[in-house]
Amino acid sequence: MTDADFLADVDPALAEVPDTAREPRPVVLGRRAPGAAPTVDAGALRQVFRRHAAGVAVVTLTGPAGPVGFTATSVTSLSAAPPLLSLSLSATSSSAPAMLAAETLVVHLLSSDHEEIARRFATSGVDRFAPPVRWRTLPTGEPVLSDAAVWLRARIEHRIAAGESYLVVAEVVDSRIDRTDEPLLYHDGRYGTISEALARNEAPGSDPAPEG
Repeated sequence: MTDADFLADVDPALAEVPDTAREPRPVVLGRRAPGAAPTVDAGALRQVFRRHAAGVAVVTLTGPAGPVGFTATSVTSLSAAPPLLSLSLSATSSSAPAMLAAETLVVHLLSSDHEEIARRFATSGVDRFAPPVRWRTLPTGEPVLSDAAVWLRARIEHRIAAGESYLVVAEVVDSRIDRTDEPLLYHDGRYGTISEALARNEAPGSDPAPEG
């Protein structure tokens, strides 16, 4: 499917926009008639998804003023052929402007010993790349976390405005697996692991929520 076909499916008017005028303007989804009430209360939806355990990733990219990164639990394998992944990012995130302008990104799938990294990249108002975070710049220009056991470099193909978030679709162009550690999870406001989840039954946590 071409970009024009994709856009025509979403909104026929967008298919008429020249390619040069399309980016970084995102496709818009989730529009409702003026005054229409949402079908599910936002707070109720958040409570439902607090019960959904998800793997934790840190997404990094190059911004106008330097490296940009954020914690995300929305990373998903979208297609194997072509190799596509997707993720979402709050439109109010400080990382959103860089995401809208970037051509590529790096997704780091965090391991159980990366809990502090997950917290750092989910915390507002701090230098997320400051020590003790260890990172380097790839030959292609993107920042990559040195301690990440698994990462993927991807080229952004689509940015879609969906409600109060952006949905990003990217094609994976490179990947690396250094070791196979137990993955880090986020569930009910808490970071943890599968083995920890099986061994305890604790109250909801208060870790900072990921931005994507």
